[in-house]
Amino acid sequence: MNFAIIGCGVIAFTHAKALKALKDEGCTLYGACDIIPEKADAYAAEHGAQRVYYDYHDVLADPAVDIVCVCVPSGTHGEICKAAAKAGKAIVCEKPMEITPEKIADVIGVIEQTHAKMQCIFQRRMMPVAIAVRQAVREGHFGKICLAGADLKYYRDQAYYNSAGWRGTWELDGGGALMNQGVHGIDLILWMLGGEVETLSGSAKTVSRHIPVEDTAAAVLNMKQGGICVIQGCTTAYPGFSSTFYIHGEKGTVVFNDEGILEWRFLDESTAPVRPDAGERVGGAGDPTKIGDYGHICLLRDIAEAVRDDRAPAIPPQEAALAVRVICAIYESSRTGRPVAL
Repeated sequence: MNFAIIGCGVIAFTHAKALKALKDEGCTLYGACDIIPEKADAYAAEHGAQRVYYDYHDVLADPAVDIVCVCVPSGTHGEICKAAAKAGKAIVCEKPMEITPEKIADVIGVIEQTHAKMQCIFQRRMMPVAIAVRQAVREGHFGKICLAGADLKYYRDQAYYNSAGWRGTWELDGGGALMNQGVHGIDLILWMLGGEVETLSGSAKTVSRHIPVEDTAAAVLNMKQGGICVIQGCTTAYPGFSSTFYIHGEKGTVVFNDEGILEWRFLDESTAPVRPDAGERVGGAGDPTKIGDYGHICLLRDIAEAVRDDRAPAIPPQEAALAVRVICAIYESSRTGRPVAL
């Protein structure tokens, strides 16, 4: 499978590392594209891409390209994903898939119409502990879940936002600490819980950074099953802390973060699920260049196999919508000062 990277910014280097790890499995970094020619040239030279493009339309017109990795600013994901689907390419799209529920629905419509294969990047879902927790929830090991949550305390200084004009903007980033960094953890806690959000109340503020979007936020989600899920997210917590997830139920508790499992305890030890390996570190809490490549390796391998086997990928676009819906509802609740129903 020939992959082409569209957008040669920070996250594109994680894709390159993942493809290098998958080289022996037939995944090749074939092309690199960026509207800034010197970025595309440098990226291709560093990672051995055969072709260089300066317009994504040229990528989509190249019959040698099988799969495109969309690594451009968030607010332009949808445009390229729709064009790629219509061009007959398989797609890997970085998070968030788009920045509003309406734009996500538009992308999903095109994907369903064209039958294109599209993988959305939520690499935390590939963590063995997350997979084990989701299974334990589905099998009822926690009993009634009373309280769950995600603490998503990143650190991004002002220089980070100043480094690219799209960062920290409503138009192209779609928001701040929640939409860019926190979306991973919000997706993960909701995916593990497997439940629906009935209502939520949230507050999102710009406390420290000179940006129009939030750098600090918190929300309380009322789940359909009756429990409460608490989300905290920021980019102002120096020096950046491991994202921490917890689920407390009548019959068990699990707490884990990027470093490993902190608690894995169940009332009935004889029927408790087996404690999994923590898996690879995710990283990136204090520095976006330190994001681990384990999850990307899993998801890029999966999209290649999905194309070969003509099956759906692990995280199709229909599954990427909920986290953005919740984040946009938190923004709405913060603006209006009222709870929002989903």
